[in-house]
Parts: sequence; structure tokens; C-alpha cells
Amino acid sequence: MGRSRVRQHVNPLTDKYQQVFQMPDWSDLFADLTAPLHLDIGCARGRFILEMAQRFPERNFVGVEIREPLVDDANEIRDQLGLKNLHYVFANINTSLQVLLDSLPTETLTWITIQFPDPWFKKKHHKRRVVQPDLVDILAKHTPQKLVLFCQSDVEEVALEMREKFLEHEKFILTHDSFWLKENIFPVPTEREVATANKGEPVYRFLLHKK
Repeated sequence: MGRSRVRQHVNPLTDKYQQVFQMPDWSDLFADLTAPLHLDIGCARGRFILEMAQRFPERNFVGVEIREPLVDDANEIRDQLGLKNLHYVFANINTSLQVLLDSLPTETLTWITIQFPDPWFKKKHHKRRVVQPDLVDILAKHTPQKLVLFCQSDVEEVALEMREKFLEHEKFILTHDSFWLKENIFPVPTEREVATANKGEPVYRFLLHKK
């Protein structure tokens, strides 16, 4: 259960993913809409926030993923566990972020994570990467002042680009003096993070807050 076979990468610029995706009625999904909210962008199979939701039942968690079978599997597992503080959304975050934020109780949004996004190594494919100027601008303008934003990648080039795009915006500032953050701020690693650590390879992390 919960292991649909899907393509590793999905081109977010194809017509199929250019629509603005419909958002659910969150009052039907969450037991407490006033709880602090954690948004995980590009959640893949969603195991990170699945574990986090069980460890922190006083928080709400939303995962956004562009591969629909993974979202269906993740919500099925959520239902089996009877969790009322977790939901997964099928959407292209680069076309649906504003709609998502408009639908959520945004004043509760406390954490955003972007972890190990698809690297899209070829230069002509860089426009397919998740962190684009429009995404940064929307997060800067339509999220609370208390927001904490955590990003990490096992590809230094990708981490550098994400870091630069956020720091180019006047609203975001690093919370640490070191170039990279040494440790994950959350007690739960992603599947990719575990695999990277098992190979003895580095993870490039940074943590931001709003000015």
C-alpha cells in the first residue's frame, strides 16, 4: 500500500500542470484550524510530514506534490491512521501557490519546508525548478512575519540557487552566521536525507526568517 510507481520527474511546464488547482475545504480536514501550520512544498511520498504529524498532533501539516499518484497514496495512508492534522494536495506549486495560501488560514502558517527538490541539471531546464522569483515574491508578500523557511538539497548548485533567490528578496534573511546550516532543525529526516547520509555525502541546508 502506498507505493505507486511514478516517473521520478514531472515537467511542471507542460499544459497539464499549468492549470490552477482547486483547493479543499480545510474545515472538513483539520480538527483545529487555529493550530500552527507547516507547509511542505514538493513532499514526494509525504513520509516526512506523516511522521511529523504523528509526533506533533498540536500542529497542522499540508504537503504539496505534483505527482498525483503519490498524493493519493499519501492521503490513503493518512486516512488509515485517522490523522486529522494532515492533508496532501495534488498541485503545481508554481501555478497554485497563491490559491493555496488564499484557501488556508494563512495567519497560522509558521513553517515552510522545501527539501531535495528536483534538480533539473540541464541549464535549459532550470526554469522547471521549484524556487523561482514569483514563488519567492508570493511567500514574501502573503505569509506571516513569524514564518520560518527551511530548505535543503544534496546538490550544492541547487541549494545555492535557492539560497540566492530567497536572499535577493528584501524580506528574507538567514538565521545563521555560517554559510550552510549544519543540522536539520526538525527531528524527522526525509527519505532522501537518510539515503544521502547513508552514502556519506553532504547535505546543504539553510534557514530563513522574514525581516
